[in-house]
Amino acid sequence: MVVTRFAPSPTGYLHIGGLRTALFSYLWARKNGGKFVLRIEDTDKARNSEEATEAILKAFEWLGLEADGEITYQSKRDDIYAKYIKQLLDEGKAYKCYMSKEELAELREKQMANKERTKYDGRYRDFTGTPPEGVEPVIRIKAPLSGEIVVEDGVKGRISFQAEDILDDFVIARADGSPTYNFVVAVDDALMGINEVIRGDDHLSNTPKQIVVYEALGFEIPNFYHVPMIHNSAGKKLSKRDGATDVMAYKEMGYTPQALLNFLVRLGWSHGDQEIFSMEEMIALFNPKDINKSASIYNTEKLDWLNAHYIKNTPNAELAEMLTEYGVMLTSHDKKEILLDALKERAKTLKELATQVEEIVTTPTSYDAKAVKKAFKGNAIEVLNTFGAKLSATDELHLPVDYHTVMESVVNEMEIGFGKIGQPLRVALLGKLSGPGLDIVMAVIGKEETMLRVANAITSQSVTSSV
Repeated sequence: MVVTRFAPSPTGYLHIGGLRTALFSYLWARKNGGKFVLRIEDTDKARNSEEATEAILKAFEWLGLEADGEITYQSKRDDIYAKYIKQLLDEGKAYKCYMSKEELAELREKQMANKERTKYDGRYRDFTGTPPEGVEPVIRIKAPLSGEIVVEDGVKGRISFQAEDILDDFVIARADGSPTYNFVVAVDDALMGINEVIRGDDHLSNTPKQIVVYEALGFEIPNFYHVPMIHNSAGKKLSKRDGATDVMAYKEMGYTPQALLNFLVRLGWSHGDQEIFSMEEMIALFNPKDINKSASIYNTEKLDWLNAHYIKNTPNAELAEMLTEYGVMLTSHDKKEILLDALKERAKTLKELATQVEEIVTTPTSYDAKAVKKAFKGNAIEVLNTFGAKLSATDELHLPVDYHTVMESVVNEMEIGFGKIGQPLRVALLGKLSGPGLDIVMAVIGKEETMLRVANAITSQSVTSSV
């Protein structure tokens, strides 16, 4: 059975790159009928944040990436790590190192001066003497001094690491007894049955160290897939400005979970020329061996395009529910179908859609000066007065076509073009010259509100003109 995991450290927000590897791991587990495990790597007590942990869990809930089984917290597994550290010490595969920080700094300075790679020199590897006083030892694992460590990577192919070039006897437990990252990751992956590790290639340098731990403890080594980074359009590492921000910020900006996941799956993976993928299609088609070997490029325009697609194809009742997150209450509005059908064709984000809805359902309290100057020329107020009177005298106004008929009668009676009524009426209704069809706006807000807005605009412009 395929068992994958996502193992974030709660020292900051869950960013877009981390979410992509989580998605890849989730898809691969689901495709194979396996398990997807969530593990919170919170051993760094000084930097951990409960808020960051909560943010990670909220992001998974929002996106619908459900983990299997209980969430594992490394901070609750100290006894397990201590057991395996003791095992390595008892078997002579690890040892206590009494080298002081000052000695280590001195060694590194000497190596740098000689233009050598900085590494621990193994002075306590086979130490049998009397330990120095006043130094709490760290625990180091005995790494191979020669030979090679080979990784058959599912993305990058065969990678060979020369032991003498990249390894020393690295620390697996600090002086205070707390275990280090590469040790706990290997132990946890083995004990949790993780046999497929999909992660960013910034972890590639950790892999040989983790293999040393696997082999020392007699654990089976998982399959590795190291995914290339996401870059900005200039080919550089993503910054916050480019999109490397808290995943939940994408929700605040008005992106849908479907669009974000669809966007991420295409960053480094493809299936022919297909761009739109449902979750079911992602699960059916995804294979980590098809991940590109080169870095992928983050493209905001692509994300906006996908988001617009999902907004456009979301049923209105569901869309109205989603808009409540942005302070727009349309779920019980009797004209929500007309309104959302008109607006969702134009919106790139839910936040943008929410703003457009608010501009229609809220009575304007001010008018764009340039729009007023352009629209209220000649007999504009007379046109609005005529329209208001005809509207007042008309019953059975329900659909956009009903309001359009009233506009048409004013145009015919006054022998004017539609622009002569359209521009001042649009400013009266919306306070500006942009927006959806006027007949749609009036059908949504209703006869009484339409008459109120027309009267307000006439009063406002009459006062301005007299001044």
